[in-house]
Amino acid sequence: MGGSNKNLIFVYGTLKRNHRNHFLLEDLISTNEAVYIEQRTTWLQYPLVTGLYGIPYLINKFGSGQKIRGELYSVSKRGLVRLDELEGIKVNHYERLTIEVIEEDDEEEESNGVVLAEAYFAHCGFGERLWEKKGKCGMCEFGQNDGVLYVSPKDRPMFSSVLDEIETFVSSSND
Repeated sequence: MGGSNKNLIFVYGTLKRNHRNHFLLEDLISTNEAVYIEQRTTWLQYPLVTGLYGIPYLINKFGSGQKIRGELYSVSKRGLVRLDELEGIKVNHYERLTIEVIEEDDEEEESNGVVLAEAYFAHCGFGERLWEKKGKCGMCEFGQNDGVLYVSPKDRPMFSSVLDEIETFVSSSND
């Protein structure tokens, strides 16, 4: 794989196969910057919610929510730069953190199949507040029906910042 060192990346939302941003992983695969490994599930429970524009967010609050189903990829350093750019790491939209994942058919009590990977979590500046604002109600998988609600950046209001809109949303009262 190009770019030498590989990183295991767990994707759970629009980067999954048959979703709107998978084109990036397809491009990385075509240039040997990424390899699909298999479907995986988080070892621990996490909240997964959709926010504004149908954007999926994994919240770094393990023990809440559900075990999340997704896909595991091996990605080169160069590929990781492109994923980080898409996910808005530099602007604090997401943060890439370590996560433990298992094969989907592993027994819950066994930890010998746990693999350390990284995943893109909602930035800590708003993640937990978004979980609370969504009524602490999440899902175990971002599926095809959820993906239909996703609005790509080119189709969003031009002079709008998703982060500003998230801040407005999570700061608003529930009245």
